[in-house]
Amino acid sequence: MNDTGDRPGPWWRRTGLDVVEGRLRFAGHDAEAIAREHGTPLYVYDPDRLAVNVGRLQAAFDRAQLRHRIHYALKANRLPAFLARLRSLGTVGIDACSPQEVTLALGAGWKPEDISFTGTNLSERDLNVILAQPVILNLDSLSAIRRVGRRAPGRAIGLRVNPQVGTGYSAQLTYAGEKPTKFGIYADRFDEALSLARDCGLEVQGLHFHIGSGWLRAGLDTFLEAVMRGAELARRVPGLRYFNIGGGLGIPLQASDQGVDLDAYAQGIALYLGPLRIAIFAEPGDFLVKDAAILLTEVVTVEDKGGTRFVGVDCGSNAFNLPAVYHFHQEIVLCRAADAPPAMSCTVAGHINEAGDVFAENCRLANVREGDVLAFLGAGGYGASMASYHCARPPARELVLE
Repeated sequence: MNDTGDRPGPWWRRTGLDVVEGRLRFAGHDAEAIAREHGTPLYVYDPDRLAVNVGRLQAAFDRAQLRHRIHYALKANRLPAFLARLRSLGTVGIDACSPQEVTLALGAGWKPEDISFTGTNLSERDLNVILAQPVILNLDSLSAIRRVGRRAPGRAIGLRVNPQVGTGYSAQLTYAGEKPTKFGIYADRFDEALSLARDCGLEVQGLHFHIGSGWLRAGLDTFLEAVMRGAELARRVPGLRYFNIGGGLGIPLQASDQGVDLDAYAQGIALYLGPLRIAIFAEPGDFLVKDAAILLTEVVTVEDKGGTRFVGVDCGSNAFNLPAVYHFHQEIVLCRAADAPPAMSCTVAGHINEAGDVFAENCRLANVREGDVLAFLGAGGYGASMASYHCARPPARELVLE
């Protein structure tokens, strides 16, 4: 289920992301006017959209009669306004993957028991911070079990398993599958992990997996295969209290993408895990925040080179590196002509001195002029949170709309 409805015009049009008299509007504001007032590059955020997405997911779990808890994946976006909005809902915890994220969540007002921690290759320094708090702790290796058992016997833990099936926006975002990955305990060592935990005085209360980030409708069967495999392992753990199904729910990035039917997703989980009568945890990140922001950039160059029209913008992959790193489609909109038919094909590139500093190739846009403002849609997840200072270019600024 999604909330795009049957609105005429561009495929991405929805409440809060619209076209009025040809101009792009985001959260009720004219996008180009925002850029002219505040400068570019600029992330523009809509916390209301975050709350809408939380509600959509919780409603699907409720309809499937699942006892559940959402833990927001903090690595997707650390924006204080987003965290404050999540805290105000009172029903969402935090998924943390580093000691610093645990500290950040505590500082933002979450209690330790509302924080689910799942990390990998943890150092003793990491454990110094993590073990000082009674967070929900999921361990992904036998090594981690040994070291936590040595330092904190009696601690309750979860085990991250690798179901050996996975999917995501791209190969770089697939965390389980035929190719071995660093994540999780494989089935052939699961009994060994349970025995080791018992010998170390640790109580296994939960299981966890995460198959990949950004999977859509076509990936639902793969996800449910992982859930089925997880349920088989869960039956071998006496006294199990929760199963964390990870995150990974994606949103459509282009017209041909089909979003996940949330009811089919929740009901599939209920089919395999419902009979176990345990709590279901989920840790979405991208699904909650990706479409809650756009990135505004100014066109500084329009020029043909080698038979290709290049549109250069005042933003680089240091500020928004998802297309360069993960190689997926980036939807780009000309703010002053958001619903105009495409009139040119171009490559949209940034200002970083790297050949890979490209946001879109064969991008179909209305006629773009130098000085125009472009909006990169779906910029709320893993944009600002992954920014760097490469080439001494500062990250994009951030603006929260009221």
